[in-house]
Amino acid sequence: MKFRIVPVTRFQQNCSVIWCEETKKAAVVDPGGDLHNILEVVAHHGLTVEKILVTHGHLDHCGQAATLAAQLGVEIEGPHEAERFWLEKLGPEQGQFFGLDAGVPFEPNRWLNEGDTVTVGNETLQVFHCPGHTPGHVVFYNAKEELAIVGDVLFKGAMGRTDFPMGNNADLLNAIRTKLLTLPDDVEFIPGHGPMSTIGEEKENNPFVSHKKFG
Repeated sequence: MKFRIVPVTRFQQNCSVIWCEETKKAAVVDPGGDLHNILEVVAHHGLTVEKILVTHGHLDHCGQAATLAAQLGVEIEGPHEAERFWLEKLGPEQGQFFGLDAGVPFEPNRWLNEGDTVTVGNETLQVFHCPGHTPGHVVFYNAKEELAIVGDVLFKGAMGRTDFPMGNNADLLNAIRTKLLTLPDDVEFIPGHGPMSTIGEEKENNPFVSHKKFG
């Protein structure tokens, strides 16, 4: 599986275009805005987008998911149904909350749950439900490539915020420790913002979640 990160919106959210090398079928993960930049990457690599994947309902991650899905004639998969609260607020109210343009409310074609899988061409990604930043946040993990797309759950040297409505710090720490930090140390992850890192790096040095903090 190949990928390209496309920073979008003024928050420089890491939208990802991921694709199967064998089939050139692709998915766009978290298209929060700047759709022209995303589609330029798709065209450059000669890809066919077959679906949109969404980690959670914040505007910078999925504000333009419905628009892109309609434009390409594809379906949206994710997040978990506990995220309905946020997806219904993708209009002007959430835009004002984040200081961004209004998004388009939507209900995905498929809600995702812990243990589900999604496919992109011949590639398969596991789904982890990782609440805390938001209640219905999901993470996508490709074990073969040792790559995770974690949205706003975990960052290089940091963890997601929990001060938004329905955030929960204890839930987020539990999800990180039981679902992400149990992955192999060599697993690379794409966070929702900022540079990539590895699970091993965060286990060792992340001041919020490392073994030095929790033992």
